[in-house]
Amino acid sequence: MTLTEGNLAPDFELPSSTGETVKLSDYRGQRVLIYFYPKDMTSSCTQQACDFRDRHEEFKGLNTVILGISIDPMKQHDKFIAKYGLPFILLSDEEHQVAEKYGVWQLKKMYGKEYMGMVRSTFLIDEEGVLLKSWLKVRVKGHIEAALEAVQQL
Repeated sequence: MTLTEGNLAPDFELPSSTGETVKLSDYRGQRVLIYFYPKDMTSSCTQQACDFRDRHEEFKGLNTVILGISIDPMKQHDKFIAKYGLPFILLSDEEHQVAEKYGVWQLKKMYGKEYMGMVRSTFLIDEEGVLLKSWLKVRVKGHIEAALEAVQQL
């Protein structure tokens, strides 16, 4: 599935690191930056999470909520949050249903093997739930700056 900028972002409901179930529609009235990432505690995913952590207050000051989504279970998210002091919510998409809605559950290749997995991607959604911008197959270096710049330009 490919999402089109300017259309409503698919709503979803997932368990969160707050212990509550979170819906995208819960955040109407705020911008939402959703970032999908492959796995807690891996080097690139840790760097990305820490980059978002370090710029979190800037996003917050721009009325933008950060939500991280991976297929890791909540227990793993809790360890990840505690170890790196992450101030934003992580959501568990163990059955990859939301990842499929957003088109980021894809065939990947590593060391000659093919498997289905999460493709690192970010989506910026406005206060009404409309998809404003997509970053697909994200490279971690420089990504948080690009996302923050996009939010600042709104």
